Amino acid sequence: MSVNEFLSLDPLAFTITALVIGLLIGSFLNVVVWRLPKMLEREWRLQAHDVLDLPPEAPGPAYNLILPHSECPDCGHRIRAWENIPVLSYLFLRGRCSNCATPISKRYPLTELACGVLSAFVAWHFGFGWQACMVLVLSWGLLAMSLIDAEHQLLPDVLVLPLIWLGLIVNSFGLFVSLHDALWGAVAGYMALWTVFWLFKLITGKDGMGYGDFKLLAMLGAWGGWQILPLTILLSSLLGAIIGVILLRLRDAKTSTPLPFGPYLAISGWIALLWGGQITGFYWQFVGLK
Repeated sequence: MSVNEFLSLDPLAFTITALVIGLLIGSFLNVVVWRLPKMLEREWRLQAHDVLDLPPEAPGPAYNLILPHSECPDCGHRIRAWENIPVLSYLFLRGRCSNCATPISKRYPLTELACGVLSAFVAWHFGFGWQACMVLVLSWGLLAMSLIDAEHQLLPDVLVLPLIWLGLIVNSFGLFVSLHDALWGAVAGYMALWTVFWLFKLITGKDGMGYGDFKLLAMLGAWGGWQILPLTILLSSLLGAIIGVILLRLRDAKTSTPLPFGPYLAISGWIALLWGGQITGFYWQFVGLK
């Protein structure tokens, strides 16, 4: 019996496998979330030098998702393999660097755990097959984008655009919706928030959101079709309003403090892709129209 046959016949084994893979991917996402914004900042600085015709900066050491090797930001201690096991290393080290005892951010094990749990749930929800495989990739991308946007108010094109194309490609085979619905989902997703952006700007003279949010909703439309967009927008607006008010109160901040909208879109789109039909059906039944 092949591995594929075994995983397809044993849902528990597939779920556990997805959990382990998700934990490992979560460890890599920590690198992406930390380094990608810095990589983009370096690229933008080089582009600015070219545009302004300034002397080029001296090339520094390689800095990408692979190099330099992970190290403690406080003492420079290189992270060894046994210190980089998802979640377990954090517990074994008691949340501190093995060299200088500086506390390690809880974000790292929480990201790994979240990625593992999400992966296991997707495997359990869809079962072994292409749908689970593709939604795993989407979930990992949404998690990375949400964390970057929460910290930097940035949704990198290098993450969003490939996932738009991937959504259209998988739906060319009708994996979730027809290619027709996916294409118009991408168009409608972008145009919906683009319209809101310009209406808000014309009325207030201010930018209400970033262009990355347009692309993120377009990406979600490319995966779930135009059908998931109303629910995604409604849920994200509710989440944004509730969580935004709570965060502002906790920070004792003014209402003008910028808050990222990407994480709410990502969560809502993910929910709509998995349960959009059931949620919409329940709503119509609740209001007596079904």
